Amino acid sequence: MKTYLINLLFIFILLSASCVLIKEQAVGEQPKLAPDFKLQDLNRNTFTLNSYKDKQPVVLFFWTTWCPYCRAELKVLNDMYPQLVKEGWELFAIDVAEPEYRVENFLKNYALSFKILLDRDASVTESFELFGVPTYVLVDKAGYIVFKDNYFPRQEYKKLISG
Repeated sequence: MKTYLINLLFIFILLSASCVLIKEQAVGEQPKLAPDFKLQDLNRNTFTLNSYKDKQPVVLFFWTTWCPYCRAELKVLNDMYPQLVKEGWELFAIDVAEPEYRVENFLKNYALSFKILLDRDASVTESFELFGVPTYVLVDKAGYIVFKDNYFPRQEYKKLISG
């Protein structure tokens, strides 16, 4: 019951704070190491962030089915995904604290090419200190958070990982 209430409180916070602008770093501040996670997709395949460390940069997109901005961003990301892959990126769209059946039903209307992961209890979202959706987190090859905000940095994302 306690976990249920905590999840409800977190969902309420997400609802009330959706689309809050989040800045990760001040000028001159050192990047933070991204917390590792272990999440499953809808087919029960497990993915960890650390398995991409020293291999390729990763875009994490935190979202929910009820967020209209998230829906729009999912479509944009789907269009961008082939180019991201070509440039060596991986993309995970992480649904935050929604029942699996709701995500499955939602995705019937979307033909998404990238991996959809389920943060069933919002623990990964909490570990990244996020306060709303949609939120993008870019993690470089070394595993450091180089960007965190509610928009995708189209003009500068390549520069963020190249130093």
